[in-house]
Amino acid sequence: MADSSFDIVSELNLQEVDNAINQAQKEIATRYDFKGSAAGVEFDRKGKTLTLTADGESQLDAVKTVIIGKFVKRGVEPKCMDDQKIEQATHKTVRQVVKLKDGMDKDTAKEIQKQIKELKLKVQASIQGDTLRVSGAKKDDLQAVIAHLRANPPELPLQYKNFR
Repeated sequence: MADSSFDIVSELNLQEVDNAINQAQKEIATRYDFKGSAAGVEFDRKGKTLTLTADGESQLDAVKTVIIGKFVKRGVEPKCMDDQKIEQATHKTVRQVVKLKDGMDKDTAKEIQKQIKELKLKVQASIQGDTLRVSGAKKDDLQAVIAHLRANPPELPLQYKNFR
């Protein structure tokens, strides 16, 4: 009997991110507590970055909360947000760049691979680019790996694809 396998990936659906940002921009434009302020968000699709602007740090947190809420509603994992340093901008405003993590780097893949080996199940995990393929004879072992990774998630969002 052939081995069963699945792929662990970390992908970002840019269309859903775009939709979530558009909804957040509409909410920021109409909310009373943001009226007349510099609060806003811009999305750079090519660079995969968000630029948040606000009058102060507390307002910046409120903008980020709106974005996270829209991300959750659209099915985008908020863990993909990598906050950078808050910096001063013009006219006494603050700006923060948020990088969106897309893809799994080698270090994270090796860390997940190590976690899978520590489970002592009869499965093999191999790194293939930015994908981690897990294969084994028993589907129950593969489901145990998925259950373990869902219970102990790494720092970036994971999706499980091509389960065969």
